[in-house]
Amino acid sequence: MLEINNISFRYNPERWIFEKINFVLKPGEIIGLYGESGSGKSTFAKIIAGYMLPDNGTVIADGTEYAQKGRNPVQIIGQHPEKAINPRWRMEQVLKESGNFDVALMQKFGINKDLLQRFPSQLSGGELQRFCLARTIAPETKYLIADEITTMLDTINQAQIWETILEVVKQRKIGMLVVSHELPLLERICDRILSFEELTKK
Repeated sequence: MLEINNISFRYNPERWIFEKINFVLKPGEIIGLYGESGSGKSTFAKIIAGYMLPDNGTVIADGTEYAQKGRNPVQIIGQHPEKAINPRWRMEQVLKESGNFDVALMQKFGINKDLLQRFPSQLSGGELQRFCLARTIAPETKYLIADEITTMLDTINQAQIWETILEVVKQRKIGMLVVSHELPLLERICDRILSFEELTKK
């Protein structure tokens, strides 16, 4: 179980971006986090994944407040895969560096072996996002934060990627938080939806 306890954050002393957010994400559960662009959702997602530290509060995964270094049971993937990949590496090196070279998972995401020797600049946005997902969903990944991951893709790629993600997270009982400003998407794929605005009012 992923427990978000009283998370608060501010960039300067005079203004809180959000305060005292609490909720629980269970293994295998898919929760949608809805909010307008610029509301602080992405900052909150990075804190949950350990990329940023909160000013107050804790994130506890399966009873343990996870370390900020090393393999984190909570992984995050964003809307710009090109920013998450070393542009000088071939895609095979990208996967191996993460320690997750799962051939079966690659096949699920439709990654052609011919793409492994290409550089990121030679791939489309959809192909890069598939690589990022295959890299992120490692055996140690228990919770996945998906922050606007298909916003930049065409409708065909969006549908294919979500179909595969939902299949994989259900098979592996991965808890997933889907962060988006697209309410119709969240209504289609999530078990329940939380309003970021309402959470920050508590």
